[in-house]
Amino acid sequence: MKRLRLATVLAAAVLAFLPATARADTAYPDPQPVSGQQIVHDPTVGRLKSGGYVAYSTGGVIGARTSKDRVHWDDAGNAFAEPPSWWYEYNATGDPWAPDLSYRDGRYWLYYAVSSWGTNHSAIGVATSRTGLPGTWTDHGKVFTSETTDTWNAIDPAVIRADGRLWMAFGSYWSGIRMVELDPDTGKATANAPVRHLATRPDEPYAVEGPYIVGHGRYYYLFASYDACCSGVNSTYKIKVGRSTSITGPYVDSDGTPMLNGGGDLLLAGHGRYTGPGGQSVFRDKGQDWLAYHYYDAGDQGTPKLGLNTLTWKKDGWPDVR
Repeated sequence: MKRLRLATVLAAAVLAFLPATARADTAYPDPQPVSGQQIVHDPTVGRLKSGGYVAYSTGGVIGARTSKDRVHWDDAGNAFAEPPSWWYEYNATGDPWAPDLSYRDGRYWLYYAVSSWGTNHSAIGVATSRTGLPGTWTDHGKVFTSETTDTWNAIDPAVIRADGRLWMAFGSYWSGIRMVELDPDTGKATANAPVRHLATRPDEPYAVEGPYIVGHGRYYYLFASYDACCSGVNSTYKIKVGRSTSITGPYVDSDGTPMLNGGGDLLLAGHGRYTGPGGQSVFRDKGQDWLAYHYYDAGDQGTPKLGLNTLTWKKDGWPDVR
């Protein structure tokens, strides 16, 4: 997420700081090979109804990449030609973060956040498109906001339809991951919509963010990024997961520890040259679930790059990456 500072320490040094946690495997799969324009941060990926793939990400005016085969990616400019004017209420450069792509009711929906580093004066916005391609988006303004008086931060949106209702998980640091219900017609939160709490940590600065929720079997799975991003090979991002039978929680890990009490199974962490994986999302392609994320390439001065792995499901229902 956000500001990308490049540093020069070995990724192995980062692993020394990984805390013990449920299902903390010592070996993790490398991302599957990709080519072309690999630089990306906080990716959201989708297969388009017209064929091919699109990835949107932090950077530019929501940076865009397209692919015909999910392997070779081309630079496709930006989702928008220029920032909508209201973005400047939240930062001086009109810089959006962490988009989320979804499809429902005959349209693609692109949620995103605008904020400034270190503040929760933030907003989540939404745009729609019939094709999902860059340059075709119509912005519809603010979905949900937070101010410095709030205990949550309205960034990192992730939208899911569950039990006939529309929900948006969001959040970063402050009090961790939150959730609000959306109006399915407008795609926006209603006035005074209750803000639910899904995950946090017992230690300041409550470093958990970037939620993404997936329904599988009888459970909903909450994926989130823990620790610090945006520092090149000094980044300590890692991906954890918990699950719940209810979309609104409580989410617990495989040991039964609630994610509101710091729980979460460690799904993917830095290894070798692949430092700080996070900013994740999940998409489905031809019956297969895929995990999309960024990592910082320790073999390329900490440049953030696109990671893709298949997401499989074990007999006990917990996810695994290949």
